[in-house]
Amino acid sequence: MFTGIVTDIGEIVATEKRGDLRARIATSYDPASITVGASIACDGVCLTVVAKGADPRPWFDVDVSAETVSKSNLDAWTPGRQVNLERALRVGDELGGHIVSGHVDGVAEVLSVADEGDSTRIVFRVPPGLSRFIAPKGSVALDGTSLTVNEVEGDTFGVNLIPHTKEVTTWGRTAVGDRINLEIDTLARYVARLAEAG
Repeated sequence: MFTGIVTDIGEIVATEKRGDLRARIATSYDPASITVGASIACDGVCLTVVAKGADPRPWFDVDVSAETVSKSNLDAWTPGRQVNLERALRVGDELGGHIVSGHVDGVAEVLSVADEGDSTRIVFRVPPGLSRFIAPKGSVALDGTSLTVNEVEGDTFGVNLIPHTKEVTTWGRTAVGDRINLEIDTLARYVARLAEAG
């Protein structure tokens, strides 16, 4: 489990197709604190560390299944790309965002990016069937970042990013047309499921 509070911006160092996708990600995390087998959310996707090292800078490797690649934007991972990273939640950690599983529901498309004062407003289009899980003032995880929804209109919704969020995540480089990993709020999923059953 994660909270959607990004703790590092990693960089894709290398990718290799070997049945699945193997990726090496440079990080500022201390390699001694990373355990092989641990989960790290990479752009919102929960991935398992399969190797680690520090030559010359700290890195860890992950394997990404073809299923995960098909349901996310990880097919666009190339060397030099920056990715949002978050370590798995530990008992006693502060829950600063919302409960995030790291299981991406679909890929949203950036329709517009506009500055509003010091903040940046971004509007997204979601895949068919997912907009019903997104509610004004509710939470979503976008590329692993917990964000509050401003409004929902049909299959589009908007969020505002404060300067701090843009500084400590990859959101400062977002452009129209970008494909963004979307995880809907787990609570919204269960509420909708209960409503269907009732």
